[in-house]
Amino acid sequence: MAPDNQTPSRRLADYLAGLSGKVEDRLLHRAADALVDTVGCIIQGAGQPWSQAAIDHALATGGDGTATVIGVAHGPGSHTTPAMAAFANGSSAHGFELDDVHEEAISHPGAVVVPAALALAEDRGATNLDLLEAILIGYEAMGRAGTAVGPAAHMLAGFHPTSMSGVFGSAAAAGRLLGFDGQTMNHAFGIAVSLASGTMEFASSGGMAKRIHAGRAAEAGLLAASLAARGVEGADDGLAGRYGFCRVFGVEPELDRLTDGLGTRWMIDEITVKPYAACSDIHPLIQATAELQAEHGFDPAQVIRIEADCPTKAATQNSMDGTTSVMAAQYSAPFNIAAALLADPRDPATYRPERIAHPALAELQAKVAPLQAAPEFDRTYAWKMGGRVRVFTTGGEVFERTVHGQKGSMHDPLSRPELDAKFERLVDGLAPVGTADAIRQALFDRHQPASRLLSNSGGGPTHTG
Repeated sequence: MAPDNQTPSRRLADYLAGLSGKVEDRLLHRAADALVDTVGCIIQGAGQPWSQAAIDHALATGGDGTATVIGVAHGPGSHTTPAMAAFANGSSAHGFELDDVHEEAISHPGAVVVPAALALAEDRGATNLDLLEAILIGYEAMGRAGTAVGPAAHMLAGFHPTSMSGVFGSAAAAGRLLGFDGQTMNHAFGIAVSLASGTMEFASSGGMAKRIHAGRAAEAGLLAASLAARGVEGADDGLAGRYGFCRVFGVEPELDRLTDGLGTRWMIDEITVKPYAACSDIHPLIQATAELQAEHGFDPAQVIRIEADCPTKAATQNSMDGTTSVMAAQYSAPFNIAAALLADPRDPATYRPERIAHPALAELQAKVAPLQAAPEFDRTYAWKMGGRVRVFTTGGEVFERTVHGQKGSMHDPLSRPELDAKFERLVDGLAPVGTADAIRQALFDRHQPASRLLSNSGGGPTHTG
C-alpha cells in the first residue's frame, strides 16, 4: 500500500512501474492491436511532405543509431537514435489523421507511445513482451494525464492535448523498457512536465505544425526518461502539484483521475480506432451522413441544405472551409459532410490537394449551415462523441440521423476484419499484403526480440531525401 503522504504523481508512477511482468494477456492483445494500427498509420503517413521533412530532420541531426525510421529503404541511412526515430515515426503516425484516439482525453496515444516504445525497444534489444507492456503503460500514463487536466476546457483554451499529455505516455513507456522503479518513473514525469507543448492555432490559421506534435511528444518523453535514467531529478508532483501539469495547463482539472480505478479501468480499453482520415470529433457527423445516403439513396445534387448538431468544441474548432488546405479538409465538418456524400472519407486519397479543390465539394460544403452546439452532446463529450445531421432536398424531404458513440469507438468498436481492412487500405502498394497478420504472428512469441517486428512492416514509401 502506498504511503498516505505520497503525491498523486508518485502514486501513479509506483503503480505503473509495478506492472512489469504482471500485465494480463487480454491487455497485451489490446496493445498488439494498437501497435498494428499505428504501424499502418506510420507507413501511410511517411509519404506526406511534412512527414518527409520530419524524416529528413531526424536522419540529418540524429546521427548513427539502431532505431529504424519507417518510410526509408532498409539499409545504411535508415537508422538513427531512438529519440529521433520516435520523432520521425510519431510524425508519420500522426501525419494524416488516421491514428487512434482516447476520446475522453481528446488525444492520440498510438502516434506518441508506439513510436517511442518501438524505437527504444529496438535500441535495447527488448522482447515483444517488454514492448507490449511498455505500450500498455504508456497509454495508461498519457490517458490519465489527459483526463486529469480537464481535456475539453484544456483544448478550448488552446492547448493541443496530444502533444501536451503525450510526453507522459512516452516517458512511461520508456521507463518500462529502462526498468524504472517508481521513484525514477516519477522523476521522468517531473522532467516531462517541462517539455509539454503544442497549441491549437493550426485549427485557426493553418500550417503544418500540428503534424509533428505526436512526434515531438514521443521524442520529448524519451528525453525525459533518458535524463531520469542518468540521475536527473524531476519535481515530485509534476502532474498534480501547485505548478504541475494539470494545474498550470488545466482550466478545470480533475486530479483524482490520475489514480482513480488503477488496475480496474484501463485507458487502452477506451481507444477509438479511426475509420475516417479526419478529426475524430466530427466522425459522428460523417457516419450519420453516409448512413443517411445509404438508407435513402438520395442524389447529392438534390440537396439544398444540411444542418448539423455537435459538441461545442466541434462547433467552435471544426467549422472552417475545408477546401483551403489538406489540414483544413481533415478538420472541417462541412467539408467532411460533403465528402461523405460525394467521396469516401475512409480513403486517404479523398484529402489529396487536387481532390479537395473539386468544385462539387465546395458547392455542397456551402450548403452546410453553421454548426450548432447541442447540450446533449456536450454532456457526454468527449467520453462519448455525438452528432446529428439533417438533410433537406429539393423534393421537400428531410432526412435525419443521430450517431452517439461512433463506429470505431469503444461504444461501437471495429471488428477484426474491419481493422484488417483499414490496415490494408492504408498500406496498399506500400507494404506486402498480409503485413498485419505477419506482425501479429510475430508478437505471439513474447520472448522474440522486438526489433524483428520492423522487418515485417514493409519499407513504407521510400524516402530519398
